Amino acid sequence: MLNRFLIVSFAVLGSTLAASAHPHVFVDAREELVFDASGKMTAIRHVWQFDEAFTSFAVQGLDADGDGKLSDEELKPLAKVNVESLKEYRYFTNLKVGNKHIPVNPPTEYWLDFHSGRLTLFYTLPLRTPVAPGPETTLEVFDPEYFVAFNFVKGHQITLDGAPASCTTTVRPPHALDDATMAQIAAIPADQPDLPAELADAAASLATLISVRC
Repeated sequence: MLNRFLIVSFAVLGSTLAASAHPHVFVDAREELVFDASGKMTAIRHVWQFDEAFTSFAVQGLDADGDGKLSDEELKPLAKVNVESLKEYRYFTNLKVGNKHIPVNPPTEYWLDFHSGRLTLFYTLPLRTPVAPGPETTLEVFDPEYFVAFNFVKGHQITLDGAPASCTTTVRPPHALDDATMAQIAAIPADQPDLPAELADAAASLATLISVRC
């Protein structure tokens, strides 16, 4: 089932790039944790810029007026499909305080921007209930099937909006995998979006882990 981010576009992408390697979509990501006046976390803001190859498939047929540009109105339906299809995958987002996963509500604020041949998705995930950060607060943005590769913008991986002055962040980069394992992952075609069980654990080590301490 190839409906990650854009159901129709991924179906086209999958059939076109079936002989290509995992991952098939590349995202440059920046994250933001939003705090309220009491120091509790209230939302996660995502800024995800897609690679040019994926963008070219996603924007096909969107220029309704034929002016060679993509307006906010032309991009609005695509943004809606993005955030709705992401729900099935829990938005590739895992916020935890200690060992507790923090649930989120569907985004109500979202839009797409098209610039220099690349789409950027902006959206905000409200936390179901405001939560105080604990001694171990972590944020992972990752596709466990490694169909989508998230690369964090160096130096801008995470921003804390309204956080107490004592809060700090650290970023643990992905672990490197051996060449043989990477070759096995790379050999999986686009029309097989799910990784075999024996490779799923290995792929999990490719996640970037963002830690917050307050």
